[in-house]
Amino acid sequence: MSPTATTSTVEPAAKKEKAAKPDLRFKRLDITMKRQQYAPDALIEVLHIAQEAFGFLEEDVLKYVAHGLKLPLSKVYGVATFYHLFSLKPSGAHTCVVCMGTACYVKGGDKVVEKLQAELGIELGETTPDGKVSLMAARCLGACGIAPAVVFDGTVGGKLSPEEAVAKVKVWEGEG
Repeated sequence: MSPTATTSTVEPAAKKEKAAKPDLRFKRLDITMKRQQYAPDALIEVLHIAQEAFGFLEEDVLKYVAHGLKLPLSKVYGVATFYHLFSLKPSGAHTCVVCMGTACYVKGGDKVVEKLQAELGIELGETTPDGKVSLMAARCLGACGIAPAVVFDGTVGGKLSPEEAVAKVKVWEGEG
């Protein structure tokens, strides 16, 4: 068998292996957009699905959604940055969201943020260098009766002092 024949018989198999498998996350977006009949007013729902599938909304995903819904990228970006639940950066393994609504702010939410920022060495909207904790703020959690409120990995904690909030986050830092 000549080297050329060997190469040509092996090449198709190699090409099949190298052929990129379709990213099922994009397929999920396609299904969602199709179900919504590619209506521009489905943008928030599509972004929710994208965030769930990808973990955050990177530029390629925003462009894909904009193209699929026939919207300008600026509109998609504007919606993605307006709502605090959307993130344009990967988040940490754990999330800490401090409510900054009026009741929480008046009852010490700002002090909780200051203490967490100092302890973690990051600002609001950032993730620790080790990728363990993302610190965020919300305009209002609707939990005014337990102000100041902080959401730790989806679980709401209320009437927290800055020290109590730091203690909860410290548990995450100790994880291997």
